[in-house]
Amino acid sequence: MAEIRDIEVVVFDVLGTLVDEPGGLRAAVRDAVSASDDASVDVLVTLWQQHVELQQQRIGQGQRAYVNTQIIDGEAAQRVADHAGLTDPATIARLATAGQRLHAWGDSVAGLERLAQRFPVLGLSNASRTALLRLNAHAGLRWHQALSSEAVLAYKPAPEVYQFAIDTAGCPPERVLMVAAHAWDLRGAQARGMRTAYVRRPVGDPPTSSDVFDWRFDGLDELVTALMAR
Repeated sequence: MAEIRDIEVVVFDVLGTLVDEPGGLRAAVRDAVSASDDASVDVLVTLWQQHVELQQQRIGQGQRAYVNTQIIDGEAAQRVADHAGLTDPATIARLATAGQRLHAWGDSVAGLERLAQRFPVLGLSNASRTALLRLNAHAGLRWHQALSSEAVLAYKPAPEVYQFAIDTAGCPPERVLMVAAHAWDLRGAQARGMRTAYVRRPVGDPPTSSDVFDWRFDGLDELVTALMAR
């Protein structure tokens, strides 16, 4: 088990971990398709999420050439529009940028600010460079550096994405802490030798009984307190 005092750089997943991705998508779909009830909105959000997940998997498996999230989100928005009978081009175009207007969880902004007083703090996201830039501004996330997987033309959990973060951190992987609300993300980081911390969120991918991560926290405040007290 790693010692928390050995950590030099902290890397955060963004979507789901620091911002409420499903909630933001749900709000955007509701705005675009104003007559939909809750059940209909949930169906459309699921349609969106399934498309994004499938396309990123296809790219990871070499079945599709890399395209960034702005392309994939545009496709997802069109699928939602087709399903809902939405035809207004401006409304569909705005829906396609829903991932750039997500709200931070209540502890995210202050937590990052506290950590940044002691550690280099990086974001590591599958969001494209432009989408990540606009999302950070909208949600109020402040980083020492925000890294998009677009730089290596891959999506997490591809190993080259985590290696990109390690190379940017400039220290051994065992001194780099990956923080996420998704067990699949932490498994990818763990495979590259990074330390791992699961932070529980209302959304995400909880660890299974077979996952052995270095730390688990009920919220970002717990993680920040542990790191700052080392």
